[in-house]
Amino acid sequence: MSKRAALLVAVALAVTGCSSSTPDQPSVAQGGADFGKATQLSDGFGTTAKPGEFPRTVKHAMGETTIEKKPERVVVLDTGELDNVAALGIKPVGIAYTDGSPTMPSYIGEKGGTPENVGTINNLNLEAITKLDPDLILGSKLRAEALYPKLAAIAPTVFSVRPGYVWKENFLLNAVALDRQADAAKMLEDYTTKATETGNAIEKKLGVRPTVTALRFMPGRIRLYAKKSFIGTILIDAKIPQPSPSQVDDLAAEVSAEQVSQADADLLIYSTYGDPAKTAQGAVLGGPLWSGLNAVKGGKAKPVADETYFLGLGVLAANVVLDDLKKQAGA
Repeated sequence: MSKRAALLVAVALAVTGCSSSTPDQPSVAQGGADFGKATQLSDGFGTTAKPGEFPRTVKHAMGETTIEKKPERVVVLDTGELDNVAALGIKPVGIAYTDGSPTMPSYIGEKGGTPENVGTINNLNLEAITKLDPDLILGSKLRAEALYPKLAAIAPTVFSVRPGYVWKENFLLNAVALDRQADAAKMLEDYTTKATETGNAIEKKLGVRPTVTALRFMPGRIRLYAKKSFIGTILIDAKIPQPSPSQVDDLAAEVSAEQVSQADADLLIYSTYGDPAKTAQGAVLGGPLWSGLNAVKGGKAKPVADETYFLGLGVLAANVVLDDLKKQAGA
């Protein structure tokens, strides 16, 4: 992008503003008509270019984008894209963090470098992105569909459908844009092997595959994460079952503090998004229903890192989760 073009974009942003908020819920959001179709919608994404070939045209959630040369200055708009580029050995120049975890995840550490902050996933700072002069922007239709034309005017921009349960498809799509398809495919192959080995090791140690609930405290809600979530896919890959309240074909089942008994399992893992004081965590963990859970009474209710189990959304986090699941299960 030329300095003149960057200046024009920056001026336009000053007039139009920098917020990515939209009054309409995206169709790929939880509860939207296309939430359960993200895998199908991701079919056909990629490129016909050979390894090392540029320019390359990449098909993605917003159409097709031509990338003139191998990207060197990448901006990532969510934690999944951060995990993806870090896994592929790329340190982004800019990043949009989540509101609840506005710093570099500890599990990524130095792999993520020291990128500039370009706002949050729900409130992007387009002027900050422009100043970084990126040659590739990675994000998702769910997070920033309304801002796509402005982002694409800054640099080639490739969007997945949404983060979450389609994290593997998203990893491969990001790898295509970065010309690292073979690396990503090998990492996913290794992950699949590790997931199988983890499930087998837990069963060998315990004599059974325990049921696992993934509980998350959030401001205004309590969730039991289900099949179409990041942690849900990991449990499925490891062939580790979830109790019936979590066996829904959705991101999560929401429960009230009075319904926390639905979280009971052989192993109950839980975490908090953001400030625990802004959630019901304290009241629930200090209440009689919690202390009455079999998992709690048996010492099998374990706090875990929100940044990996729920925010990681990529292969690096998935491998950390597998290691931790094995530890928490006592295998």
